[in-house]
Amino acid sequence: MTWADLGTAVDELASQVQAGAFRPDAVLALARGGLPLAGALAYALGVKNMATLNVEFYTGIDERLAEPLLLPPVPDLALLRAERLLVVDDVADTGRTLALASKFCAEQVAEVRTAVLYEKPHSVVRCDFVWRRTERWVNFPWSAPTAVTVS
Repeated sequence: MTWADLGTAVDELASQVQAGAFRPDAVLALARGGLPLAGALAYALGVKNMATLNVEFYTGIDERLAEPLLLPPVPDLALLRAERLLVVDDVADTGRTLALASKFCAEQVAEVRTAVLYEKPHSVVRCDFVWRRTERWVNFPWSAPTAVTVS
């Protein structure tokens, strides 16, 4: 995936959200991978109310913990004063991170929907808004190793 692809994806995901009856009051980014998309989607949807939830699951390429874990600080979603929350991540691979986050959010917010760039067929979560579906490993521009030179 490229940065240009992200721009296209944001436009298309925002159109999907706007085409439905769902109007999020707030956007929750799943850190770290969901941060770029969540910020861009919040701008595209005109949503200023945002929070971040840190979840640890992946420890390397296709390597993960036994279960995803919420990491501190865990946000108090009541402070968002939101009825409708859009939970955003980069990919629903196993879907277990999104499942944990959605369950946590559903205990505090009336309506929770999910948005991702990529959803894999074996994901335990079927996301509400998806840009692309794939079985392949995805390299994102914000997490791919790059050579940095300082002059």
